[in-house]
Amino acid sequence: MRRTLIAGTAAGCIAALGLVATPANAISPTTADLYVLHAVPDTPVDVYVNGALTLDDFQPGDLAGPLDLPAGSYSVAITAATATDASAPVIGPIDLVLAAGTSYTAVAHLSAAGAPTATLFTNDIAKTAPGQGRLTVRHVAAAPSVDVLAGGAPVITALTNPNEAKLDLPAGTISAAVAATGTTTPVLGPTDVAVQEGVNTIVYAWGSLEDENLAVAVQTIGGLHTPPAGVPAGEAGLAADNGPVGLGTWSSSVLWGSTGLLILAAFAGAAVLARRAAPVRSRSADGDR
Repeated sequence: MRRTLIAGTAAGCIAALGLVATPANAISPTTADLYVLHAVPDTPVDVYVNGALTLDDFQPGDLAGPLDLPAGSYSVAITAATATDASAPVIGPIDLVLAAGTSYTAVAHLSAAGAPTATLFTNDIAKTAPGQGRLTVRHVAAAPSVDVLAGGAPVITALTNPNEAKLDLPAGTISAAVAATGTTTPVLGPTDVAVQEGVNTIVYAWGSLEDENLAVAVQTIGGLHTPPAGVPAGEAGLAADNGPVGLGTWSSSVLWGSTGLLILAAFAGAAVLARRAAPVRSRSADGDR
């Protein structure tokens, strides 16, 4: 996926908002980190923060950030890419309350029923134990729920849009399978999945099953090693340092790999199994959050 970083006019808007760039993989104890993921298919958008254009012509599947923001409340409106201001948003405006020393990802996505919505996730940047990594799965697709199995038993159950589940696991390769919620018959796997030490690998399943445009985005937040790995407490960011691009040290990354493909196929397979069992797909109240 292409990298998206706003400069020019948006840079002036960011300066007006008092946003300050910080080194990659760093989070200040007095400010918050905010990533933004665009997970609404086929719909380029603009993102306004407190009425100022912050992300211009933001493309589906793109991940931007982190923004280093003073703690507080922010009004975010997502408009069509052709909009001239935030007066007619397609999503929002929504209020995001950000706490200091915390990492967030705001996701524009579809609800379980297929309506545009947005969800603010808090990224787990707690230290992992020596030799361990973290796997976070976020369901932001218009698709049914799934269970994740290990050794034939469910370890993540009934994961629905717009929720997440996470596991801290020993670094290395694990064998996992996925089944439709409430069953133990795999619709995918067992499949080998890599877990990286000191990294929170966040997998997003997004898009629409009905429209056949399901996709996967993977965000990685590194620097979670427990000493003596040498990473000070409170650091977070993208695992790969993309270096300075345009404005300060902003960077964006949407990665595709075996873990992402596992989750994508899991959602698609489980959804097909669920639809065969129930011809009318239920609407989830959680999807409107």
